[in-house]
Amino acid sequence: MELIEALKWRYAAKKMNGQEVPQEKIDYILEAARLAPSSSGLQPYKIFVITNKELQEKIKTVGFDQSQIVDASHVLVFAAWDGYSLEKISAVFERTTEERGIPADAMDEYKNRLWGMYENLGQEWHANHAAKQAYISFGLAIAAAAEQKVDATPMEGFIPAEVDKLLGLNELGLRSVLVLPLGYRDESNDWLVNLKKVRTPKSEFITEIK
Repeated sequence: MELIEALKWRYAAKKMNGQEVPQEKIDYILEAARLAPSSSGLQPYKIFVITNKELQEKIKTVGFDQSQIVDASHVLVFAAWDGYSLEKISAVFERTTEERGIPADAMDEYKNRLWGMYENLGQEWHANHAAKQAYISFGLAIAAAAEQKVDATPMEGFIPAEVDKLLGLNELGLRSVLVLPLGYRDESNDWLVNLKKVRTPKSEFITEIK
């Protein structure tokens, strides 16, 4: 039940106090994100960890002036592939076969079938699919932060194209999809801190089919 209690404790902090999060907690959160499930094991995204205050200020400017971006200890930017390619997919499977100690061509049939499904779906479909994979990792990062009693504020409220420019993501074949400031709540200035967490009742949220 520890995770459930941690999730009851967490909320999207609206004000942070600037306190630094210990590196071991950041490492734990990042490792949870790295170990997240991913379709076909492709992990078509990367995480940028930003502690540079000048850069945080620039992100805040294109992040609708949300103060958590500069008052956080660390800001995570989840950036997904802007498209799939046979080269990218092959690189993942090459690493997999090498680490598993199996023949290099052992997964070729699956790889080719996968690319056969993806190839004609178009770059926007590719980018959206990759972004969905980043969301899974994002969710686990939030849960891990709650376990560590680190506040996290999930953000889609920013201008992706501008964040892409700030981080040079276009040149890397990536698009920013999510921002996650990590820090500690400013209890005396956060209007949300003492409000009851409200979620859809279990009876309405869950449908059992037997």
